[in-house]
Amino acid sequence: MKKLLLILALISGFAPAAATAQEMPDVSMFKMMLEGNKNSGWVSFREYDGHQWVYFSALVTLRCRLKEVRYSINSDALDEQFDMVPCIPALPFALPSDAPWDATLIRLAPQTAKTLTVQVVFDDDTESEIVTFAPCEGVGDMTCARVVN
Repeated sequence: MKKLLLILALISGFAPAAATAQEMPDVSMFKMMLEGNKNSGWVSFREYDGHQWVYFSALVTLRCRLKEVRYSINSDALDEQFDMVPCIPALPFALPSDAPWDATLIRLAPQTAKTLTVQVVFDDDTESEIVTFAPCEGVGDMTCARVVN
């Protein structure tokens, strides 16, 4: 039940007002969360303030059990890595309070990324499936992504 409540809290965006230390969940929970977030986007896109913003927020939340995040823009080469801030084992889903402004995103020239292909490697050396996302059409400056493969 405790795991289910944690998953529901993360999916809904609810965060408790006071931080409390917790045990690092097993990698299987992180894999389940990754799969559960696939259709809503491991990444999301936004055109805003003269830039295209690509958010890795869903993956950054899982970083304590990720070894690396591979991605590529407009190809399936997976030739880039998204660097993540260090894990806080007592608060595995929280960002450090001193995280830089770009800890969850990359900023590109407007409409650069037509697609973004992503694969993660977990800390047990297993790899996720390779998924390609594209920006949603007609959402204005809202963040959104759709699976295209």
